Amino acid sequence: MGPHLVSARAVVLVEGISDQRAVEALARRRERDLEAEGVEVVPIGGAQAIRGSLERFGPHGLDLRLAGLCDLGEEGHFRRALERAGLGSRLTRDDMEDLGFFVCVADLEDELIRVLGPPRVEEIVESEGDLGSFRTLQKQPEWRGRETYEQLRRFMGSGGGRKIRYASLLVDALDLARVPRPLDGILAHV
Repeated sequence: MGPHLVSARAVVLVEGISDQRAVEALARRRERDLEAEGVEVVPIGGAQAIRGSLERFGPHGLDLRLAGLCDLGEEGHFRRALERAGLGSRLTRDDMEDLGFFVCVADLEDELIRVLGPPRVEEIVESEGDLGSFRTLQKQPEWRGRETYEQLRRFMGSGGGRKIRYASLLVDALDLARVPRPLDGILAHV
């Protein structure tokens, strides 16, 4: 159990560390102190771990207030785990959102890139000294001619720790009036 989970009143279950960093960055920007509020953001290590996480933190475990974030491709894993945990049956996406579980179209990086727009994301990549690496990816035969937003998604997902490093940078660049709905939704739920 993490250092703060003993005193937690709510837990936000996310697939990985990059999602955790994004949620925590948005909380900071919204001037929320999650630790003081008793909210812990827990990277579960992939969607397949949602069932065990719900057993641990849900109604048959620590019985904490729950929220979660998953990629579109993992929606089924999350839906089935919520149903197995006794949190509903034949859940629709709206039902999942009522429970605090939000689905990102494609994934969180996709949501952030679409909201910010590729030109702004490229500025951030340049400010981090990674524009040369991004241009190299754009020249690769399999990525030449593709939309810039697709190239940026691939770029964020490649390279050791890049996705984790850019998660909070992209959130920090957001206009707070245009935060991706899933990211805003989980914070509003806890």
